Amino acid sequence: MRIRSVVAAVALVCAVAFAQHAFAQDPVGVWKMNPAKSTFSGAAPKSMTITITAVSAGLFTQVNDTVPATGAATRWEVTYMFDGKDVPVKGNQYADTQSYTKGADANHYTVLIKNGGKVRITAQVVVAADGKSRTRTQTGIDGLGNKVNNTIWDDKQ
Repeated sequence: MRIRSVVAAVALVCAVAFAQHAFAQDPVGVWKMNPAKSTFSGAAPKSMTITITAVSAGLFTQVNDTVPATGAATRWEVTYMFDGKDVPVKGNQYADTQSYTKGADANHYTVLIKNGGKVRITAQVVVAADGKSRTRTQTGIDGLGNKVNNTIWDDKQ
């Protein structure tokens, strides 16, 4: 009887650990901006799609495809870990590095968007408990010197 209790407790701990690990992977997927639920301090982009893939344990690649309100579509990418270290951004004319840090729990994290070593924009990302949506609250100054105060709602595809 006692062995069954120990086995059940170990199984429960493993299940919880697996669920937390799986949820920690939850930035992974294709996220599309929901313009009806998003607010921007400037002109809202026509569309924004972010694709995040797991490269290996704890390493992610993110590709951002954006069609701005005016001008040509953009694409930039970054490969990162949630370790707070600056990593290079490819293709973003307004940012050369970013860093990613986990938040208080598995569905919160912070992204610091930098140019020339200076933080330009801070993004607080919150993934919904069901994993089907997330919000990105961005504050700072963009690459053109404009104040940024955006709340972007993304739906998981």
